[in-house]
Amino acid sequence: MFYRLSACLFFLIVMKSALYGQAKYDTLPNLPEHYVRRMAMFQAEPETPGAIVMLGNSITEGGNWKRLLGDSTVLNRGISGDVTFGVLNRLDEVLRHKPSKIYLLIGINDLSRNTPEEVIIENIFSIAKRIQSRSPKTEVFVQSILPINETFKNYPPAFRDKSKSIITINTQLARFADRMKYHFIDVGNSFSGGDGRMEAKYATDGLHLNQLGYQHWVRILRADSKTNLK
Repeated sequence: MFYRLSACLFFLIVMKSALYGQAKYDTLPNLPEHYVRRMAMFQAEPETPGAIVMLGNSITEGGNWKRLLGDSTVLNRGISGDVTFGVLNRLDEVLRHKPSKIYLLIGINDLSRNTPEEVIIENIFSIAKRIQSRSPKTEVFVQSILPINETFKNYPPAFRDKSKSIITINTQLARFADRMKYHFIDVGNSFSGGDGRMEAKYATDGLHLNQLGYQHWVRILRADSKTNLK
């Protein structure tokens, strides 16, 4: 276990060193040590061929997806603090299961690091392309970044003033879905009120979801004809 943790942390450091010379923004997850621990746990799990995979950051990690979807084979591959670069890094672990479906929700932590919108979009496209290339039978569902609500007193300050960028990214993810051959699911629109903010009843801090929020998310997925979720 220590070897795995050390090797994974070393890989993250190498990744940052390699990418940082090419970019002026941070490519590491917000919580690198948590990333390493989660990856070690994932790698220790047996393969689950044909599983549904929920892939993303803390918003995904916080969901009890086996119970929410009523499926004991669902794999929660959310890592708190993760960014699009982190997901690209760990796709091999996800794809070893040859999933039947992958539901991706990622990008808000990149915005907290001030990563350019176009870089986030391109990384999400790259995630979809890599899944399609290495696991062609896997259906890819790209979900919109959720809206935020900065009126919460405990709203995380690093995520302020990101609403316009969220809209821009989601618009492009929807626009290029057919060309990039993934299914786009606009989960975010159903979470927002008339003012475009996340409705307070679904959130703990204006960014993360409460139990009602997760139940609402599942209703959105089941209502979409493309998912075939019961």
